[in-house]
Amino acid sequence: MDRDVIVDTGPLVAYLNQRDTWHDWAVARLSEIEPPLETCEAVLTEASFLLRGDARGPDALLDLIKRGHLVCRFQIDQEAEHVRRLMKRYADVPMSLADACLVRITEERRQAKVLTLDGDFRRYRRLGRQVIPLISPKQ
Repeated sequence: MDRDVIVDTGPLVAYLNQRDTWHDWAVARLSEIEPPLETCEAVLTEASFLLRGDARGPDALLDLIKRGHLVCRFQIDQEAEHVRRLMKRYADVPMSLADACLVRITEERRQAKVLTLDGDFRRYRRLGRQVIPLISPKQ
């Protein structure tokens, strides 16, 4: 089983939305990961927004937190300058706040992998030049 995994918006939405194209992939990957998964509040905000049309979507997301399957330890107030530098560096992508927060988490936790559907993570580098380990579909 994988452990020390940081989760992006896409897999959370896919896992909770049975109609999502990536639902089966997300369910399979999450079954291979030992909880808890870590994320940031920006990811939770994006996921909640994207799940708003699903009757149980945002509630199911909060339930993952309540049950200890998902945790948010990232403190944006302490990491704002690092996040700002990342967003400026990748302004051509452009890098979202959520992506910048996740990249910053990987800079602090170098063993962690990012569970994502976002191909931009193949371009992002932590600490300037280091490839970020990913769990993502072959696209």
